[in-house]
Amino acid sequence: MTGTISTSRNKTVMMCLCAMFTALIIIGGFIKIPIPPVPFTLQFQFTTLAGLLLGKKYGSLSALLYVILGLIGIPVFTKGGGLWYVFEPTFGYLVGYIPGAFVTGLIAHKEKEPSQKRLLAAAFAGYAVVYAFGMLHCYIIMNYYLDGDGMKVWPLFVNCFLIFLPKDVVLTVLVSLAAKRILPATQKYTG
Repeated sequence: MTGTISTSRNKTVMMCLCAMFTALIIIGGFIKIPIPPVPFTLQFQFTTLAGLLLGKKYGSLSALLYVILGLIGIPVFTKGGGLWYVFEPTFGYLVGYIPGAFVTGLIAHKEKEPSQKRLLAAAFAGYAVVYAFGMLHCYIIMNYYLDGDGMKVWPLFVNCFLIFLPKDVVLTVLVSLAAKRILPATQKYTG
């Protein structure tokens, strides 16, 4: 009986943390600096932190809930919400948050007490996944959906990756350092 209560408590705590990270991802979307074609926000850092602290299942669930809320019409994305958002050049990044958080959590939690090096590697792996999804979607939308000249590979690489690289490297390091400090408290309450 005690094991059932403990398991139920752990699931409840994880669902609360998952909801909290979904809220943080939403807030991160409203902290933005508009740089075309992809605005600078803090969503990526919160999805990475979710993967590092909650693991692959609940970290990616936080990101999935965020995307679902936006697609059903709640204005949680940087330009609103709704199904039409799939045609935004930046939508691939939002979708990329889900597998990005999954990969981050998968790598980070291969060890019961992950080292700082493992957390950093996990964060950068998630970073790579998010950018792969985002850049691919942006390329498809810019070249096959929107009117105009489209976007070649090099300008896409510069505008959708390189200009954000310094900021994202610094913030990814900071997120992994924060995760190392917060993880023991998270593990204490989640079992």
